Amino acid sequence: MSERRTASARRTAARTIALSSSGVLLALALPTTAATAAPGKACDNRSNNTYEKLLQCVTLDGVREHLVEFQRIADESTDPVYPGSRAAGTEGYAESVEYVAGLLRKAGYTVELDPVPVTFFYPSQLDQLTPTPAEHPNAIATGSGSGTVQGQVVPVDVDLVGDRANSSACEASDFAGLDLSGPADIALVQRGTCSFEIKARNAEAAGAEAVVVFNQGDTTGPGDRQGVVNPTLGGYQAVGPVLGTSFAAGEALARAGSTARIEVIAPQERTDFNVIAELPGENRDNVVMAGAHLDSVTVGPGINDNGTGSAALLETALLMAKSKAPNTLRFAWWAAEEEGLVGSTDYVEGLSAAERDRIALYMNYDMVGSPNYFLGVYDADQSTFPAPVVVPPGSEAIEDVYEAYYTKVGRPYDDSEFSGRSDYQAFIENGIPSGGLFTGAEVRKTPQQEAIWGGTAGEQFDPCYHEACDTIDNYDPEALEVNSDLIAYAMLHFGYSTQAVNGVPGKKVPGPAFTLPAPAGPKGTFAGGGGGLDHDHDAIAG
Repeated sequence: MSERRTASARRTAARTIALSSSGVLLALALPTTAATAAPGKACDNRSNNTYEKLLQCVTLDGVREHLVEFQRIADESTDPVYPGSRAAGTEGYAESVEYVAGLLRKAGYTVELDPVPVTFFYPSQLDQLTPTPAEHPNAIATGSGSGTVQGQVVPVDVDLVGDRANSSACEASDFAGLDLSGPADIALVQRGTCSFEIKARNAEAAGAEAVVVFNQGDTTGPGDRQGVVNPTLGGYQAVGPVLGTSFAAGEALARAGSTARIEVIAPQERTDFNVIAELPGENRDNVVMAGAHLDSVTVGPGINDNGTGSAALLETALLMAKSKAPNTLRFAWWAAEEEGLVGSTDYVEGLSAAERDRIALYMNYDMVGSPNYFLGVYDADQSTFPAPVVVPPGSEAIEDVYEAYYTKVGRPYDDSEFSGRSDYQAFIENGIPSGGLFTGAEVRKTPQQEAIWGGTAGEQFDPCYHEACDTIDNYDPEALEVNSDLIAYAMLHFGYSTQAVNGVPGKKVPGPAFTLPAPAGPKGTFAGGGGGLDHDHDAIAG
């Protein structure tokens, strides 16, 4: 199997730190001996319990080995519904679980495959019949009903010109005068102003048998409002099909005389697994936890989203297997994040209050190598963005470590909104201090950001976000290498002491001192909200 082949290769390969930008930064940050890589199998066989030894062993080559395996798994997947992906409920995801769990077991971790019920969605169809036949790209809304609807398309207060600002379907009055009395009417609504949930509720209440939400089409905003939108209906379960589509498809469907056919097959309940790996420390009641989602979207292998976070975390775990940190270390690879944070939520909700209390902190790594990256830190102290959620006390100390590390190695960084819109949501809802790193998704880079981090202004931080092109070529090696070092650093740092987070006394990390400076401060390059975040894991349409 692939696990044995890769494990053998990575155990015999010499680990070297390339003379890349990250290697130069480490040479500046660590004693001079740290710039010399450990020979051969030394990294795998020794206790990497000092900053010098651990950072010496964390290399881009080591992380990339896992990315290559994730790509291979997707390429070789013969899943009958979604070949070529590692999405929840597919063969590709199951193989990813086997690969990660196998390496961790071999390294000596106690590994639990935590079962997670997932809803498996079959591909949907959105076919325009008149006036011009077309097959439109689409995404099933979370909370969609199922069935086949063929009939007239009824635009609801849409705006196709200018900035395309609209409040389509936000009020029941938007449907006044529209004919939705037929047996098969499709309400066409536009992203903007209110939640997808409100739009779907109002459309069905007005008599629509199906709802199509198309993207706003605003090219001046912070995110991509042109491509296929992925609606989430909050707590609403629609009666009929609800699909998202692109602005271009919405323009076509809004033409007079449009008819269409929609098909949404009833979803199937399946079981996937979170991979939970633990390394007990002297303090069993002070658990330092980090996680990354292992699943991709259905259209591709998901190498940046979120192979990068999964691979960097896996390499950290393997290199820390013999570290003997005083705090208990726990690593997680989450199932079905792309379906709405399903795996992490199921895990946290399944813990007893006593088990949740054992978790000192949680660190989240979702997209840490975006090809047109910026270096982002979850803004726990709200120095840039007021958080739309309650920030658990102690989270600021996690942010401080990330920012101080970037400062130490001479890397500019910026704040990313502490929004809960990734797998840390369930943790912060239960009062567990949290933090994380992020390098950008569908938001477009500004000229100011290009001047700071390089890349291309006007392009998305990840031009292949949720697309088939999120392949082994879709990451930035410099961003991934710097963040892999930081992920390992933070795990070792808190593995020895969480006192700044929760007041539990710790110990000094062995070896030469690695003194962090005061954080230099975020660059403040995001004029609007979000800090590079415009994910689709909530129900907001605007």
